[in-house]
Amino acid sequence: MAAAALRAHLNDHIASMYTDGVVDEDTFEELRDEGTAAEVSRLFIYDASDIIDDIDTLMEEPEVDFDEVEALTQQLMRCTSSVGAQQVNLACMNFGNFYAIKYIQGCLLSLDLVRNEFYIVRHELEVMMQLEEQIAACGPNS
Repeated sequence: MAAAALRAHLNDHIASMYTDGVVDEDTFEELRDEGTAAEVSRLFIYDASDIIDDIDTLMEEPEVDFDEVEALTQQLMRCTSSVGAQQVNLACMNFGNFYAIKYIQGCLLSLDLVRNEFYIVRHELEVMMQLEEQIAACGPNS
């Protein structure tokens, strides 16, 4: 695919990310303007994945440390704000409603929602980064 077609595909993909609410347009456009969207996206994917795994591990303990779950969830919410992943943030708030009342079954169900929303954002960001890599591989004069 020619670089121009790849750029058009990238722009369409990013526009659909905004339309679908995957990322906040203002937040993500600022990252794009700064030239840090791919780097921040990679960090978000890595950090959020680790945090979700850590929360999952805590939730599997016989005695759940809800204070630690809360701390990790707050960390995840800060992480999601870096790319404007609003749906993940909303899922985290829903999760917070359950750990606040120490309702483990509700926590487990809402943690699945957090994870699913993260997977959606991760996939869309990975597609964007792949397109950017393909464009870069075309060379600077393309």
